[in-house]
Amino acid sequence: MPIAGNQGKKAVVVGAGVAGLAAAVRLAVKGYRVEVFEARDEPGGKLHGFSLGPWRFDAGPSLFTMPQQVDDLFRLAGKEPSDYFRYRRLEDACTYFWPDGALFKAWSDPVRFADAAERTFGVPKGRILEHLAHTRRLMATSGSIFLEKPLGKVSTWLHPSVATSLMALRATDLLFTMDRLHRVRIGEPHLVQLFNRFATYNGSDPYRTPGMMTMIAALEHGQGVFLPKGGMVSITRALHRLGEELGVAYHLGTPVERILVRDDRVRGIRAAGEEIPADVVVSNMDIWYTYRRLLEGMPAPERTLRQERSSSALVFYWGMREAFPQLGLHNIFFSGDYPGEFRALFRGERPGPDPTVYVNIGSKLEPGDAPPGGENWFVMVNVPRHTGQDWESIRMELREKVLAKISRALGRDIEPLICAERHWDPPGIEAHTLSYQGALYGNSSNNMFSAFLRHPNAHPRFGGLLHV
Repeated sequence: MPIAGNQGKKAVVVGAGVAGLAAAVRLAVKGYRVEVFEARDEPGGKLHGFSLGPWRFDAGPSLFTMPQQVDDLFRLAGKEPSDYFRYRRLEDACTYFWPDGALFKAWSDPVRFADAAERTFGVPKGRILEHLAHTRRLMATSGSIFLEKPLGKVSTWLHPSVATSLMALRATDLLFTMDRLHRVRIGEPHLVQLFNRFATYNGSDPYRTPGMMTMIAALEHGQGVFLPKGGMVSITRALHRLGEELGVAYHLGTPVERILVRDDRVRGIRAAGEEIPADVVVSNMDIWYTYRRLLEGMPAPERTLRQERSSSALVFYWGMREAFPQLGLHNIFFSGDYPGEFRALFRGERPGPDPTVYVNIGSKLEPGDAPPGGENWFVMVNVPRHTGQDWESIRMELREKVLAKISRALGRDIEPLICAERHWDPPGIEAHTLSYQGALYGNSSNNMFSAFLRHPNAHPRFGGLLHV
């Protein structure tokens, strides 16, 4: 039930991505009259779905961790989450393939993971368990600060819990890069590469991002990996339904043209040529586009907007007419030159010659996502952000490399098995989601100060203007 205190006040949310949908729910619970404006004709932002004949695909995010963040929204609204949204925890997090023929199934359970890693790579089980335990301590302490607290407020750093959290940090977490920390703690090259991969979860470079980012491993090998019933798009559908039940009004296919401010306070928005007044405006738009388009002419935090952007992606959606039992829901085919791959990602304009390939196959656990005997392959390669490259030639070149890499690993030419195909490249990602330069995660986290240079959630000048 909505709580008292804000009845009669109006809030507008710009963008119906997952964060915008969640913000709308929270505002409605607080008693605001909420309207959401979305440029696309469907909610979800990157988290939407589509079909190619009998093959169904989740277009964007394919890995689900921290389901409690979704559940909490329903409980906040006095609803039972399972009435809207169901999911299951998976035993195996990912299957890894290396160019030298090494193969490893990574279990979600830390003990099971460490047992398998010791058998496969000879690294003592205790060493791996200690590393994973430290990642969990970091996530539970420092992670909660960076994920849940406004870093720009003095009150955050004066809170007693912060001192306790910072005590969990080791000097190496701050002074070493993620890669250096993994080489010191783990050592074995295959496992170092496996753990380095977690830098890509926020589009960063493990050879530059601080060691504290090792905490990301605690998501897969601690809290676990999950899959929603009906695929990832069911998250979008459940939050959209919840918002409707709370009285949120959604204006799809209606881009916002301007955020209106006057006398250092937000006054509403302009959309479809009409001014819509509001007491609160929440922008779920990329911070770069928020300033350059919706607040054009207003003073902008240029230092923040100039920060290095995260990586982007090139995704192939393949409807396959055959199934591969050796593959799981999540699969990684590693590069033989990981440092070179990241140099190309962040210091070049084209992907390196040997890209890492991620393959998600939702039909492994959702059989209705593909016809009998077939599979729906979501095939992703991390690529540099969009700065005007010839993406048609890059796509054709990458497609051949991806096909060759996967075919070598599986011992089978897979190209003749592709019956349906679509792709999503950085210009398309930017055009469809207004992610500047197609960067999937906004700014990268490639130095120890990146978190402090993020734009604050509350606008520092305009009262009532918030950013997700």
